Amino acid sequence: MTDLQDIRSSSARVIQAHDAKDMHGAHDAHDHHHHRHAENPVHTHGHHLLQVEDLSVGFRMYDPTEPFFAAKQELVNVIDHLSIAVHEREIVALVGPSGAGKSLLADAIMACYEPNVQVEGRIWFDGELQDAKSLAALAGGAIAVVPQSVASLNPLVKVGKQVQGGRRGAAKEDCARKQQELFARYGLVPSVADLYPHELSGGMARRVLLCCALIGNPRLIVADEPTPGLDEAAALRVLEDFRAFADGGGGVLLITHDIELALRVADRIAVFHDKTIVEETSVASFASPEHLQHPFSRALWHALPEHGFSAAGE
Repeated sequence: MTDLQDIRSSSARVIQAHDAKDMHGAHDAHDHHHHRHAENPVHTHGHHLLQVEDLSVGFRMYDPTEPFFAAKQELVNVIDHLSIAVHEREIVALVGPSGAGKSLLADAIMACYEPNVQVEGRIWFDGELQDAKSLAALAGGAIAVVPQSVASLNPLVKVGKQVQGGRRGAAKEDCARKQQELFARYGLVPSVADLYPHELSGGMARRVLLCCALIGNPRLIVADEPTPGLDEAAALRVLEDFRAFADGGGGVLLITHDIELALRVADRIAVFHDKTIVEETSVASFASPEHLQHPFSRALWHALPEHGFSAAGE
């Protein structure tokens, strides 16, 4: 069976670990727009596929310490001045603790906002500065999302129809054929197309969400915790498809708390801590804590199983 290391090794951009001196020099040479490049970054027409700069996301909430009828609203930021970029032919993994607010980046890119949200910052897609209206128009087309929650599926629509609806502008027969191919790849029997979301197991629902993203012709996939609930074989197929999608010219933003998975499949790692990205660097930097700039990034390195689960590298 293909393992995660095989997936990463199949990429043309596998980065070999150099000694500390060589690696430090290479990284200095690739510093660019708040991040370090992986090997051979692709800037088609001189820009990133996705570029997020100085993004802040907060929620207007009533002060819980005030009396109920006298409470004033205050802005509580969950993301604060975050910057990140994704190139074509690249997987960038945003890693950080569960519940820290990473998913709000996906919501901002897809212009999916709660009524009490306040969003500030700039988002470019393919060199074009976007606003909420233009990002919403890209969602489900040029930008596809694999959402974290299976509740994103419409409970009133059969899943086959939902998957086929992701292939905009295509003939009905073509949509049905592509849906059947994806179902076969992810171990979903044809009869699943006639089920409603509540009739699916958690793992089946996650596979359906992945099919919804892959059936179209996106240039960027935003995958928010796409593998929990999947067995090993299905998870490996997901990672293989993300790698193939990136190698074919697309970009993937993988949002995950699983640093091991991220290091195996991604080209670059963006470390999320204290409401923002504290370091965006090549996977090769995780060969040694000496190559990591931020204390929290080094703490993640020390906490990996092969490094003894040490909280601070003692």
